[in-house]
Amino acid sequence: MRRSAATPAPMCRRSRSMRNSRRWSCPTRPASSNTPWSCPSTDLIDPQCPGDRQRVRFCPMSLLARLSETVGDAFEAAGVDRSYGTVVVSKRPDLGQFQCTGALAAARSVGRNPREIAQTVINALTATEMFAAVSIAGPGFINLTLTDAAITAVTQAAVDDERCGCTLVERPVRYIVDFGGPTVAKAMHVGHLRSTIIGDSLQRLLRFLGHDVTSDIHMGDWGTQMGMLIIEVERRYPDLPYFDASFSGPYPTESPVTLDDLHEMYPTVAARVAEDEAEAERARRATTELQNGRPGYRALWQHFANVSISAQRADFEALGVKFDLWYGESTVHDRIAPLLERIKSSGRAVISDGALVVPVAEEGDQMDIPPMLLTKSDGSYLYTTTDLATLDQRITELKAEDILYVVDARQALHFIQVFRAARLTGIVPDDVALEHIAFGTMNGTNGKPFKTREGGVLKLKDLIAMVTDAALARLAEARIAESYPDEERAAIAKAVGLAALKFGDLSNHRTSNYVFDLDRFSSF
Repeated sequence: MRRSAATPAPMCRRSRSMRNSRRWSCPTRPASSNTPWSCPSTDLIDPQCPGDRQRVRFCPMSLLARLSETVGDAFEAAGVDRSYGTVVVSKRPDLGQFQCTGALAAARSVGRNPREIAQTVINALTATEMFAAVSIAGPGFINLTLTDAAITAVTQAAVDDERCGCTLVERPVRYIVDFGGPTVAKAMHVGHLRSTIIGDSLQRLLRFLGHDVTSDIHMGDWGTQMGMLIIEVERRYPDLPYFDASFSGPYPTESPVTLDDLHEMYPTVAARVAEDEAEAERARRATTELQNGRPGYRALWQHFANVSISAQRADFEALGVKFDLWYGESTVHDRIAPLLERIKSSGRAVISDGALVVPVAEEGDQMDIPPMLLTKSDGSYLYTTTDLATLDQRITELKAEDILYVVDARQALHFIQVFRAARLTGIVPDDVALEHIAFGTMNGTNGKPFKTREGGVLKLKDLIAMVTDAALARLAEARIAESYPDEERAAIAKAVGLAALKFGDLSNHRTSNYVFDLDRFSSF
């Protein structure tokens, strides 16, 4: 669990999309834009082709890219650079489906009237039956509306293409998608839903585009919460061998606790630690001994991890989500000490009140950016420390070029600190992109983070059951699949419920908070 703060999300150092962008060209089209286009795909009218009906063969590609190329041709014919022909979806659908504002910028570059340029472009575009309407608005905005036949042809071309008209990137990028996963010893709850759905969408899209993607759940499994659970298990079961420093093993292969046990234990011990400094010190000492390799604590911790991962795998599988790596903070523990020595030798780390920190504030910051804490005054590590070690691993071992962190927007300050410290200390080179994919919270109808009626955090498996039941009810209301076997109806309801859950989440703006309304989500 990383620190949270309601601060703006850090932006990536550079744009990969710009580096991979290129002007689209059909491999069978001659280089000159004035020669007929012959490409084996769906027919559409085009002014470049001869005959009674001028035709274009629609290669699988983005409709906006195709329109931009067509309008770019018209700009070029008008004597200005074709790059001014970029087409976007119109913000004024009452004027047209698409819009090009390039005439205004083109006019400034060549010293001509923008409406004159726009009219010349329109004259070229109206020569094709591709457009139902082309018009000028304001100082030179070009509004475009396609014919039904054109839209049908584009749609059919995408349907006929196994990639739905999406071309592969020219140079794949090695991406790491970090899901900021759940903490060991805690059941997955609705708070994990958005990172899971958004992160899975990203990894699927990037893979579809042809990138080299590695997804990492990145579990929280190495912090003070582990020490707290160790002392709580010892308090309840003091005779277990894990707490006998003289015991040489082997330790039991079966876990003494279940995930439900851990889920119940954690708030109990957390409350006691918050009130009792002696207990807090015991938890810190247990955490340090765990991280230093005490055999009994390591064996007990492994049980915590095993029962947690087993349950969490089931939850992720229910959502149809898979990870390439099930790494946690513990994975990089052995890298921390040598990494800290490298950071010290870089001259970027300083001692402040006994703690080791990296100052990361920059001139021009619009908010206070405190130094990033590497070690506490007692020498213990923090989440910032393990995050830097994880970055080091991803650069040196996984050869990452672009690292995406799909984590709640409230943790933005943490990522500003980590990203800046990683750059300053040389852990992450300038040609590797880092980006916090921040998202808003899923709230209840009261506008607060979604809770159960009893006020607790709703478990993810219970949420999945809720949407499945809602889908079953809708099937019954609509009298759909009444003759199907109960098992098949249940499978349909689960698939529909999960689809509604994912669509309901993704239909909201990523960075906005939204209200989870089961009735609205299931109104299909």
